[in-house]
Amino acid sequence: MSIEIVPVWMRDLEEEDLTFIKRFLLSSGSLKEIARQYGVTYPTVRLRLDRLIQKIKMAEDFSEEPYVALIKRLALDEKLDFDTAKLLIKTYRQQEKGRKQDGNCD
Repeated sequence: MSIEIVPVWMRDLEEEDLTFIKRFLLSSGSLKEIARQYGVTYPTVRLRLDRLIQKIKMAEDFSEEPYVALIKRLALDEKLDFDTAKLLIKTYRQQEKGRKQDGNCD
């Protein structure tokens, strides 16, 4: 059976994320086994799983503005540091709030 419609939470996942999920399932959810397979420590695997969970939760948040979602995704993928991401989101939201108060909504 093939999946004709990809669930929303899977659309933005990278191939390595999907491989991780597959290995996780095949190892019956054993993080110790996944750590052994990847040749890393348990805390490293736990951190990767936590980031993957955050990506999935973020993908399912339909109310999120696209710009904010992009910034969060870049931070989760470690392409942008956390403090910079927070600053960009804060600045964006302040600007959006100002535009709405001024009646300049597009």
